[in-house]
Amino acid sequence: MTRGQIEDRSGELGDLYARTSGGGPWAWNQARSAFLRRLAADLRRPGFELVIAESTELTGCAYGFPVRGDGPWWEGFDGHLPGSLLRTAASGRLFAVSVILVPPRVRSQNQDRPWNLARRLQKRLLTDHGAALGVMLVRRSDSRTTEALRSWG
Repeated sequence: MTRGQIEDRSGELGDLYARTSGGGPWAWNQARSAFLRRLAADLRRPGFELVIAESTELTGCAYGFPVRGDGPWWEGFDGHLPGSLLRTAASGRLFAVSVILVPPRVRSQNQDRPWNLARRLQKRLLTDHGAALGVMLVRRSDSRTTEALRSWG
């Protein structure tokens, strides 16, 4: 999607985030607003890309941006970075997947299937960018997301 299309559909994207992020309706407005602020900030990053899935309504999306070997994306990262990861970043072929939004059942069922919506969104995002490698920062305590990402390779 282009920046203009994303801005035009920000309300729908915010609603999708609220529906898929968990919690009850009382938490949706706060979660929706925080998501839209992050999206607006990420939208300004060079190489930003967002893909969507829809039928009669928006059902999923994923977005991210290329990561260079130096720059603000690495600030605050306290883990070990393999040299190959830094070389891939320096070559411009490392892509940070910021968000994959899909219904909760999609995140937990059929993760290893090629037709899984979250997996297809991630693959499309990386393929469209021509990335050699994709990365996603995940909290250590988020074992479900880590498990899903590992099942996709």
